[in-house]
Amino acid sequence: MDSGGHYNPRTVEEVFRDFKGRRAGMIKALTTDVEEFYQQCDPEKENLCLYGFPNEQWEVNLPAEEVPPELPEPALGINFARDGMQEKDWLSLVAVHSDAWLQSVAFYFGARFGFDKADRKRLFTMINDLPTIFEVVTGSAMKQAKEKSTDRNSSKSKSGSKRGSESVKYVKQEVKEEEVLDEEVDEEHGETLCGACGENYASDEFWICCDICEKWFHGKCVKITPARAEHIKHYKCPSCSNKRAKP
Repeated sequence: MDSGGHYNPRTVEEVFRDFKGRRAGMIKALTTDVEEFYQQCDPEKENLCLYGFPNEQWEVNLPAEEVPPELPEPALGINFARDGMQEKDWLSLVAVHSDAWLQSVAFYFGARFGFDKADRKRLFTMINDLPTIFEVVTGSAMKQAKEKSTDRNSSKSKSGSKRGSESVKYVKQEVKEEEVLDEEVDEEHGETLCGACGENYASDEFWICCDICEKWFHGKCVKITPARAEHIKHYKCPSCSNKRAKP
């Protein structure tokens, strides 16, 4: 198991890029790959950790054997609580610990390579501009963005709000509409975050909304193309599709 210990970013930008890659991998494990992640976290196995890698991949594995390890270790034994609580609560708990681990890894690199006060502050600011894994997994980041968008659009004219109400399921990659309507769509969705990767909405990307949890996703993140979306009457995201009833 390689927890990324041989990869040593040395500048603020490199550490932030490392942070984003690991974050994307862990978000993937807790959202789009949640079924596979759930199965790998078998309570019958030993202490397991969730690792995120700079290449946006994730892995469930045993902790490093060396003491102290090359990098800070994630929370141990995430698998033990899997069947003892509601799945959404378990995923939220893993998400919180994942956020803490990402911070510790980033600032470990900062300390190791001598970041000064200004560099540490700049790194934290860059990290803090992204929603946490917990916010992405629980949907609170989407809710906050939606509330901001609602407040901003509440004073719009009837013609403007009509466009908002007709903002249907699919935001398509079409730029042939009138310029004023394009501007309204950009304003409404500018702070919308993808429920899989946590990145912001961009008008040149295809998005789809889950009819169950009402989260928005990049089509590429959930492997849905515009052509395929045309034939989907009620879309369910991977997390909602994989939800299982608990006793």
